[in-house]
Amino acid sequence: MTSLVVSAAVLSRARDVADDFRALTGVDVDADEIIAGRAGLLGHSPHGRISAGGATRLMRSRDGWCALTLSRPDDIDAVPALIEAEAIGDDPWPAVETWTAERSSADVTERARLLGLPVAALGETPAAPPRVVRCGASTTERGLTGLLVADLSAMWAGPLCGQLLARAGATVVKVESRSRPDGTRAGPPAFFDWMNTGKLSYAVDFNSPGPLNALLAAADVVIESSRPAALIRRGLGPASIAPRDGRVWLRITGHGTEGQRADWVAFGDDAAVSGGLVRGSDDDPTFCGDAIADPLTGLEAAVEVARSLRRGGGELIEMSMAAVAATYAALPRRDETNCTATPSLSEAASALGADNDIVEQLIAEKRVASC
Repeated sequence: MTSLVVSAAVLSRARDVADDFRALTGVDVDADEIIAGRAGLLGHSPHGRISAGGATRLMRSRDGWCALTLSRPDDIDAVPALIEAEAIGDDPWPAVETWTAERSSADVTERARLLGLPVAALGETPAAPPRVVRCGASTTERGLTGLLVADLSAMWAGPLCGQLLARAGATVVKVESRSRPDGTRAGPPAFFDWMNTGKLSYAVDFNSPGPLNALLAAADVVIESSRPAALIRRGLGPASIAPRDGRVWLRITGHGTEGQRADWVAFGDDAAVSGGLVRGSDDDPTFCGDAIADPLTGLEAAVEVARSLRRGGGELIEMSMAAVAATYAALPRRDETNCTATPSLSEAASALGADNDIVEQLIAEKRVASC
């Protein structure tokens, strides 16, 4: 069984947040499983400065440390442009590490971000609470039972939030593009099933957003995790959708929505480094947990949605994975503990688009109920 070493204070806070979710919803959540579940399912463990999943490296720069993730084919293809080399061979990392060591962290991150790469300088992001702004009319206090959740997110943090809301009684619709479905569908089925079992699968064309617009108009909760401009350009942002009293719109980003940060790409391991959530000292850091900014953000986000519904909703909640990581990084690092848990899976998630007819019926019923 895979064991992850994390700060005892980090695990303690995550357990407290899980207790908050139980107090708000009546649903028990195992924080240890949330943090260590993927590693347990897939046998992952971090190896010092190589992430548990293997796609992210912590590298020394001229004046500090940087983390770079090369998880997508496009990331690998961008490496020659990043280091200004014609060829990199089968293993890009030695050349990237040499290039990084000769430059400042600011130079490394600036160039990588120009190329759309997930990168971070250690500790560049300060801790910050979720940003909550009014985006519609509120209603009476509500729980999650029977609410309709449109989950447009992918990978881990957003889908985990959606999974927890489903456990609390919401009807969660996982929305994907047929041409570009959630990338975790192409990975180990166990992880995708863990995040998405119990959700309805709704496949749509994001370039013809009429059906998706109708779903968002009917939804009581919306979860998104893409860069905000991508949805806003398609008329799918919270300001473009028909109003619904009490709707909660959750926006999970890597680095926030202000200025250039809104365009920065992030995955869980590099976002954690950005927030300073590492093991060891800033002079000798190693990875903490397994893409730990993802599960921590997903858990915190589920609590924020439940709290918003208690307030009557009508809110946009913005959560930055790097800022969440920074909040946990500010906790004491003195003691460490082993975090070990493997989820038990009883069924598979729905196939892509398997529930389109059901979802469209739900939308029609919501429309009639609103008239």
